[in-house]
Amino acid sequence: MKRTCKILISSKDRSRAIYIDELNKEEILNFIRQDERHRKKFKYISDLILSNTKNTELYDKEDINKFCKDVTAMKFFKGQENARIYCKEMKSDKGVFIVVAGILHSRKKSQKNSSKEKTLINKLGKYEYEV
Repeated sequence: MKRTCKILISSKDRSRAIYIDELNKEEILNFIRQDERHRKKFKYISDLILSNTKNTELYDKEDINKFCKDVTAMKFFKGQENARIYCKEMKSDKGVFIVVAGILHSRKKSQKNSSKEKTLINKLGKYEYEV
């Protein structure tokens, strides 16, 4: 399924960028803009991604099967509302590393991925983005 996305932010050297899914953009942006906590956490996670800094507590692969190997999650407030923005990683034809914020899951209820999370991850894994 072909989908479109728009750039949100890129690294200073333009080698890494974060995009957002056009169809889910409003829901994701409303979540981020909801309050100062969400804005700060999104900025912090984005800075980690753009600087290529690993922190699996905040951003990690959701490798549940071979079809979802490029799906990751931005993790917001574990132990509290435990929200996720599921993302898809890819490379542009110019070699830019891109993370597309694809699907918001506003409240993950357990440590393991339930059938709801697996459905969302599989759904995003099937998306193909035009950059």
